[in-house]
Amino acid sequence: MRAVLPFVLTVLFAATAAHAQDPAARIPQVSITAGRSTVVTTAFDVTRIAITNPAIADAVVVKPREVLVDGKSAGTITLMVWGANERMQYDIVVEQPISSLEQQLHQLFPTEEVQVAINADGIVLSGRASSTQVMLRIAEVVRAAQPKANVINMLQVPGGSDAQQVMLQVRIAEVSRKTLSELGTSIFTGPTGAGDWIGRGTTGQFASVDFKDLERTVTPSAFDLKGKMEFSDFLNLFLFNTKWNAGALVRALKQTGHFQSLAEPNLIAYNGKEASFLAGGEFPVPIVTALGQLTIQFKEFGVRLNFTPTIAGDLIRLKVRPEVSELDFNNGITLQGFRIPSLQTRRAETEVELRDGQSFAIAGLIDNTAQTDAAAIPLLSQVPIIGQLFKSKAEHKERNELLVLITPRLVRALNPDEVPPLPTLPGRFLPPSDDLDGRLDGGGGTVDAPPATGKARD
Repeated sequence: MRAVLPFVLTVLFAATAAHAQDPAARIPQVSITAGRSTVVTTAFDVTRIAITNPAIADAVVVKPREVLVDGKSAGTITLMVWGANERMQYDIVVEQPISSLEQQLHQLFPTEEVQVAINADGIVLSGRASSTQVMLRIAEVVRAAQPKANVINMLQVPGGSDAQQVMLQVRIAEVSRKTLSELGTSIFTGPTGAGDWIGRGTTGQFASVDFKDLERTVTPSAFDLKGKMEFSDFLNLFLFNTKWNAGALVRALKQTGHFQSLAEPNLIAYNGKEASFLAGGEFPVPIVTALGQLTIQFKEFGVRLNFTPTIAGDLIRLKVRPEVSELDFNNGITLQGFRIPSLQTRRAETEVELRDGQSFAIAGLIDNTAQTDAAAIPLLSQVPIIGQLFKSKAEHKERNELLVLITPRLVRALNPDEVPPLPTLPGRFLPPSDDLDGRLDGGGGTVDAPPATGKARD
């Protein structure tokens, strides 16, 4: 028993010494909110006090054993209190007060755990929300209350993903069909006339014959006409009788056209950052400056995609703007000898909200155009049967269909062992005489893929 007692005393002395050396164990802590006050009570009469930073908190002795502490701004300082033979040290922790914005959120959403941190750079929302809709609504309330502040939404929702990158798969399909029908007739005589007559009959809708350099030669017995005929277009059928010196031009045409386009651009963007994609080109446009100088500016065309993803828990909000444009020389202009085409553009801009892997049609367009142009010579076109020779008609029909589908997906980076091999040709693409006698792998270059089988290499 006597041997155990010194050992116990030694352990107790060591524990007491360690406790005395631990400042956190012997320094009391006083918590206070900025803008409020508290009273620190001592067991002895206070003779003198000192505080490290009066900008965070201030203290004053109000009674011999009471010190009033006023909190000013967030932070932690030290308060020293002296008595006649004693000295005491306190840690004063001043916390940020609950802002009016956070109080408003607690009133609107009493069951949600929302903390608001306001600083010079913006507003940070943290905590947990019960659903994605509530999380987005909280962010909308904060943006409405502070429209000029940068709001960072860090609220967590059940089932939320940690992914911060979004891949957008866009499919743009376009089908166009065109039909053209034309029918018209133009009759005429030769420049020397048919019998005693020279003439031409046309509606003017299609090109006809023109008489050039007509001359009349008079002889004692008769007069003769001389000249030539000029054709700008022989249309589809050209008939001319040399005996009767008369002919006809017939426009009978039917055209059909079909156009189909499918584009599938894929693009990856970071959460909240805009990404753009362009598959097309640029064409030059001359521009005349105020000083009369000619400069060239390039305009883009093709398949363009701009989108900004926002990951909201298990939902993906997308601000997307797909565009399909092509050159149109028929509606272009000519400027100082330059042929400048116009652009046929199909564009859509919208915001959608989808889950990972879901698809949504953001644009659908069906455009039907029908145009009919008819011309006729009065009176003659009303004569039965032969009146059809004095009529012309052109019909043009066009139908365009456009559909844009988007599919957002949350993605992550691939590890080295997950990278798929690049596509390669299974056989040689160079003759044996051109691949340095088989010294080139794959028959003509380095193959970035697992080695092909012997059968495929041969």
